[in-house]
Amino acid sequence: MKRIILVGYMGSGKTTVGKALSKETGMMFYDLDWYIESRMRKSVSQIFAEKGEEGFRKIEYNMLHEVAEFEDVIISCGGGTPCFFDNMDYLNQQGDVVYLKASPETLYKHLLMAKVERPLLKDKSPEELIDYITEHLKGRAPFYEKAKYTLDVNVLDEYDKIKESVAALRAQLSL
Repeated sequence: MKRIILVGYMGSGKTTVGKALSKETGMMFYDLDWYIESRMRKSVSQIFAEKGEEGFRKIEYNMLHEVAEFEDVIISCGGGTPCFFDNMDYLNQQGDVVYLKASPETLYKHLLMAKVERPLLKDKSPEELIDYITEHLKGRAPFYEKAKYTLDVNVLDEYDKIKESVAALRAQLSL
């Protein structure tokens, strides 16, 4: 029984790495936000709008405890998941947690390229966005850094580099 749990700031590549790792290992991949949307039949944005962040975080906590009981899975957590309740300690008890670490500049580039709209980032100028990412990451990094493993994702801008990083992660996790 194996659980690999990916944490990191939004835009760090958790879904990209998770899907690639799933393809390489044959393990099922679950994106926690997608899981929540499927179970709640609403988008994360709708849940935030209806229940606020506190309401969303309670739902997220419950759904995390469901999906983290699955066996032989790769789980991609939302960027804030490790930062609330006892989530990071719980994740470390449930499996091998990997922090996908990226600089604010890399995160900024990834988020600009992302096709997904992020409620926390809309309506920000480029300068406001890089400042927001930098400050937000400072607050979240102590939670992320509790992960057992760290993968530098500053280089994940080409498919071959993603493959190399996934291979290195597989070796580190003995998969």
